[in-house]
Amino acid sequence: MRRVVVTGMGCVTPIGNSVEEFREGLFAGRSGIAEHVFMDLPEGKAAGLRFRKTGQVVGFNAAAHLAHAQVTATERSSQMVLVATAQAVRQSAIAGVYGGDRMSVLLGCSTGGRSAEEPETGRLYTTGARVHPLTVIRSMASAGASQVAIAHGVTGPVLNISTACASSTHAIGMAFQMVRAGMVDAAITGGHDAPLTWGFLRAWDSMRVVSPTECRPFSKDRDGMTLGEGAAMLCLETLEAAQARGAEILGEVVGFGMSSDASHITQPDPAGAAAAMTRALADGGVAAAEVGYVNAHGTATQANDSVEAEAIRRVFGERGVPVSSTKGHHGHSMGATGAIEAMAAMLALRERKMPVTVGLTAPDEALGLDLVMGEPRELKGDVALSNSLAFGGLNAVLAFRRWG
Repeated sequence: MRRVVVTGMGCVTPIGNSVEEFREGLFAGRSGIAEHVFMDLPEGKAAGLRFRKTGQVVGFNAAAHLAHAQVTATERSSQMVLVATAQAVRQSAIAGVYGGDRMSVLLGCSTGGRSAEEPETGRLYTTGARVHPLTVIRSMASAGASQVAIAHGVTGPVLNISTACASSTHAIGMAFQMVRAGMVDAAITGGHDAPLTWGFLRAWDSMRVVSPTECRPFSKDRDGMTLGEGAAMLCLETLEAAQARGAEILGEVVGFGMSSDASHITQPDPAGAAAAMTRALADGGVAAAEVGYVNAHGTATQANDSVEAEAIRRVFGERGVPVSSTKGHHGHSMGATGAIEAMAAMLALRERKMPVTVGLTAPDEALGLDLVMGEPRELKGDVALSNSLAFGGLNAVLAFRRWG
């Protein structure tokens, strides 16, 4: 089987709208979580929310990066992924290297274009106003994947994967499999979501899983997740082709594992998460002892962190492995989260240091994890895992190896 490497990365996130900005924020332990700014909600309407903080992308101006026709045909989520893709393609210098039929686009998007659909349906229900004719093409979950394919001339397989919080990890993993198997020669892959609408926030508020205070993954006083938005993209190609054209290799994708808990729609099962990690290691021919870092799903809910910790202990045993969650940096951005965290894991390998878990000051000792907190820590191994454990028991794990 062919070896698969990453030659480009791009992102739009709450801690930076480029990879360099993201890298600086990641290792500085900067949080992009702040008081939520509603863009189209009447003053005072948000008074009923139990939480007021989200991981919003700031300083993003789609019109500064995209053609007018692209802006008109898209909403915030697709706009962010188009910009992130352009960054990744530019870094990889992949444009024109492969025929469009030998490339694929695989994106993860969980919620679709809520910022396009929700205002339109709201006006329809309250005033009977005509719905904007572009609402459907802006709001369908696959809109971002189609727009990326159009922008970069990709005529091979183009897919959107929607598996809740694991969407973009599944997308990257399946893109990796396609390149490795020879179905395509290169893939543009990652994820995006911009779900921070009034209706979405109220729906999550009703579940009582969003923190009314701060995002504190793995803390003994953790009280819920913080919602976010963003996009992150990778360019994948074979090692042989990347070396032949002199491309800069950012890291290698070595393994991918998937599993389903098949037990409960919201309560995770450690057996499922452990199976996904074990399968990712087996897929890459990697021993657990080779792993130097786990970028955890780490949502800061009581259930997720406890179950994920148990799964990590099952896989790595008494040896343990350094663990951190970056959700205190950027929040939980649904379909984009896996791609953002995959990028964080790759940067950790490249920089040889692990980011801290922002918000973690009083670790939950009962979890039995070696948690990275306070200051970034040296990453001594050459392999890192990135975990995504979604509602519905849908688990996906990527294994990356340092290059060079």
